Amino acid sequence: MGRYLNSSTSYVLYKGQTEQPYFVDKSQMLSELFPFLDAGNTHICITRPRRFGKTVMANMITAFLGKKQDSDSIFQSLKISQNNLYNKYRNQYNVISIDFSKMPRDCDSYADYIDRIETNLIRDLRKEYPQIEIYEDDSAADVLETIFEECDQQRFVFVLDEWDFIFHKDFINEENKKQYIQFLSNLLKDRPYVQMTYMTGILPIAKYSDGSELNMFDEYDMACKEKYSEYFGFLDEEVDQLYDIYKKITKNPKILRSELKEWYDGYRAAAGDYLYNPRSVVCALRDNQLANYWTSSGTYDSIFNYIKGNIADVRNDLVLMVAGEHVPAKMQQYAATANALHTKDQIYSAMVVYGLLTYENGKVFIPNKELMDKFDELLLSNQQLGYVYRLARESQRMLQATIHGDTDTMEEILEYVHDTEVPIYSYNSEVELSAIVNLVYLSARDEYRVEREDKAGKGFVDFIFYPKRNNIPGIILELKIDHTPQKAIEQIKEKNYQLRFQGKIGEIPVYEGSILAVGISYDKKTKKHSCEVEML
Repeated sequence: MGRYLNSSTSYVLYKGQTEQPYFVDKSQMLSELFPFLDAGNTHICITRPRRFGKTVMANMITAFLGKKQDSDSIFQSLKISQNNLYNKYRNQYNVISIDFSKMPRDCDSYADYIDRIETNLIRDLRKEYPQIEIYEDDSAADVLETIFEECDQQRFVFVLDEWDFIFHKDFINEENKKQYIQFLSNLLKDRPYVQMTYMTGILPIAKYSDGSELNMFDEYDMACKEKYSEYFGFLDEEVDQLYDIYKKITKNPKILRSELKEWYDGYRAAAGDYLYNPRSVVCALRDNQLANYWTSSGTYDSIFNYIKGNIADVRNDLVLMVAGEHVPAKMQQYAATANALHTKDQIYSAMVVYGLLTYENGKVFIPNKELMDKFDELLLSNQQLGYVYRLARESQRMLQATIHGDTDTMEEILEYVHDTEVPIYSYNSEVELSAIVNLVYLSARDEYRVEREDKAGKGFVDFIFYPKRNNIPGIILELKIDHTPQKAIEQIKEKNYQLRFQGKIGEIPVYEGSILAVGISYDKKTKKHSCEVEML
């Protein structure tokens, strides 16, 4: 069984992190905790999506504060060592560190889960304080209270990682959740032995504490709270540093710096920074390969689980978001804890909490290619999405029709837009038309890097398709409402949009093969799409 009190586990794990080539020093966060240690009986909870460094930071805090062993060899080369209070706080505290995601092998009930935690903690306290008399029916809080009273007011720092892990288990019911909240309240609230509680998780705690059970916590999420933003996720300058290391230590580096940004950046923090998913960046650099690392495991990856409560209202927004647009939403942080999600705001709020969307200025959007691929997968695989599914499934045929100049097939596929009881868009602007075009070319992302509103020649072009291989043509696509597709192609020629394939002065050309000019128009009166394809 693991040890909770003054364990060496966090020391070993964090030391291992610091020795990795792609380690990022976030140790300055420790200085933000020093005032809490002085005040005593303070409680903070950091909530972030998975893979944003919560456990690494919990291990760092335990390794730095814990009495178990001197951690100067770890921290003396990190930023926190420059703080004047470094030696005052380092390794001065009894730390109770519990990773709530660690379960007994045969655990299939809440009683098994919580009994193991309490038994292990009491065992550790008994070993550390053998002089204390412990009774059979004592709780861990009872024992800690006794230690405080009889051992010179001994206090403890609690570092609790993944506090909400148990809520995602099938055997947990609503009554168990209430019991668990009561356990945490009994252990931590208004207890003189608590120096500080540092807790992490995905879900906000207030929803599960409708009364006063855990109201002593100050909660800090990514979407709405600015404090601590820079310590979870990688900033641009930090990824720059990692990329420099990558180029030095990788035999045949295949990843471009711009590709890291496209794949893994885009999570918006309330403080104003855009953040990279740290695990994905590290895995990509380590493997020398861009891939979907963050969403490849876990129970939160199925986007459909969130939208199934209101597909009718959500699917039109999905089209816009897959097209790169931002969709209005009112954040309801506690929606992620609901048993069922019904309104769009509830659905989008839950997806932000779990990291499937991000939030900025009253709107939600898909932050990067890593997650965009998951949305693409959803649109191509789920028939319950109706016309959206049918359009996405037609996207391979649309691409082939475009390459071969088959405008009749292109127009036929676009008419699927009206194969609904209520048409998705009135096409009052090119934004809506762009969203549909993006959807019908969804599978093109396998063969092309698709850029929207890319600066090209003398203006901005609606879409440019950069081929990933040499035996397919580049595509420049321009949209028009109440104009002919020929007018769109004239604009492509007049403004020299094809120059974008040549790259900037001094750069190697992006692509030197054949290029197609594609015009797509929509007539509001006839409700018809028209297409034209011409080789440049």
